[in-house]
Amino acid sequence: MIKQLFFSLGIAIFICSCTSNETVKADLIITNANIWTGDLDALKAEAMAIKADTLLAVGSLEEILKFKGKVTEVQDVQGKFITPGFIDAHVHLLMGGNSLLSVQLRDADSKQEFIDRIASFTKSLSPGQWIVEGNWDHTLWGGELPNKGWIDEFTGNNPVAIYRMDGHMILANSAALKIAGIDKYSTDVENGEIVKNLDGTPTGILKSEAMYLVLNKIPILTKAEKEKAISAAQDYLVSQGVTTIHDVDSLGGYEVLDKMNSEKKLKIRVYSANPLKYWESISTSDKNSKWLKRGLMKGFVDGSLGSHTAAFKEPYSDKPNDKGLFIVNEDSLYNWVSSADNKNLQVTVHAIGDKANHTLLNIFDSVIKKNGKKDRRFRLEHAQHLALEDIKRFSELGIIASMQPYHAIDDGRWAEELIGSERMKTTYAFKSLLNANTTLVFGSDWPVAPASPIYGIYAAVTRRTIDGKNPKGWVPDQKINVVEALNAYTKDAAYSSFDEGIKGTLEPGKLADFVILSDDLMKVEPVKIKDVKVLETYIGGERVFKEN
Repeated sequence: MIKQLFFSLGIAIFICSCTSNETVKADLIITNANIWTGDLDALKAEAMAIKADTLLAVGSLEEILKFKGKVTEVQDVQGKFITPGFIDAHVHLLMGGNSLLSVQLRDADSKQEFIDRIASFTKSLSPGQWIVEGNWDHTLWGGELPNKGWIDEFTGNNPVAIYRMDGHMILANSAALKIAGIDKYSTDVENGEIVKNLDGTPTGILKSEAMYLVLNKIPILTKAEKEKAISAAQDYLVSQGVTTIHDVDSLGGYEVLDKMNSEKKLKIRVYSANPLKYWESISTSDKNSKWLKRGLMKGFVDGSLGSHTAAFKEPYSDKPNDKGLFIVNEDSLYNWVSSADNKNLQVTVHAIGDKANHTLLNIFDSVIKKNGKKDRRFRLEHAQHLALEDIKRFSELGIIASMQPYHAIDDGRWAEELIGSERMKTTYAFKSLLNANTTLVFGSDWPVAPASPIYGIYAAVTRRTIDGKNPKGWVPDQKINVVEALNAYTKDAAYSSFDEGIKGTLEPGKLADFVILSDDLMKVEPVKIKDVKVLETYIGGERVFKEN
């Protein structure tokens, strides 16, 4: 936080020196623009001037042309809509990059399509190569979970460990189960499940902690493999208008990111998280920069709704003996949160079910009381299903709700069957949280969902499920407006990482991170927001993406 202050002061000094010296001119001027700055004191502008990676001025054309010099580049954007660069507050960077390089199962909408894609992808592999990621969704073909028997015929020489899209369930083939030593005699692990057939043989489905029986057998990615995945990921992300990500992966990508940063290969700004239980290994004196920083610690309470591993106070509507499960016991979670907070590390924890969210809020409350008041900015990742009485506690405790709006229009296809109509009322409760003065920030959870802020804004504003069956919105009372959604992807997302002094709005002295869109988000019909295109993405005044 102190480093953040020094960096902000440095920018302020830089701007003062520039604006007080009439000979200093902009490197780039953007004109004829429809700029939504996010700055409440000057929300709209028509031009902006950029020096190096920083905004010199934002305002009228007359004001900005004062910064034009002999070598200043002037770009007329022909009235296009510009926003601050989008900040995706929840990305799994290496997983996402690997998913781009692996078999694509996210939209496989039948059992046969699922099988055919794996069979085809296997032909491109060498014997022994693992097939990972995948991100399948069994609800697209009626809800039958896949079985190792579907794919063993094609994957005998290649171990398979492919995720369900939520990351809390995998399908392993026989080759992978053999490597992990899992058979009909294997017993469930704590906080996990080895799903079995009636005769006791494993189906290949492993839930929550049981996944790691196989996942821990996958060879660790080499640095070259990690860099390849990150390179693919950042190219995709900037094409979506994303200029900063909060990387909540746990695959150990920081060292490679640091190397790429030193070699000027990073195209996107990264706030890198580490597993909460390893809080002792992170130094508060780490050298952070405007491209890469860490200090965020990510933990878990429960699993996911789709895999029935989200923890609820009452049973699932479709499984009366099942309330989900905790991945971590409460005592351990409390000790980790308290210890990390004492070390002035920022803490964020995954919670899906209403019991998980309630328990986590209690833990945050206890830690705040024990460690004393300070600007800690605890975050609660997902906050999907909330008890009504817990909604007001976010603002009372100063907890940031870090949510993923695309999940609402995805889960909305089938969630009512699992949780019933009453619990639905406070699921993905964007409006209720904002009405209770909660700081709401948005992300994608990519590769679980597309890393598209445009889709996210569309989802938050319309809540129209992706199957088209809820044209007026799924739980429509929880819709929010475009400005509220934009704030969650920009200004408030910057606040959630202590970066509001340098990004999140387009103001003099802040980083020149911005996106040029095909349409004005304030004027386009809500149902057409999803069709808005990212035309160009700029990070630090440099164009890193342009639509072909």
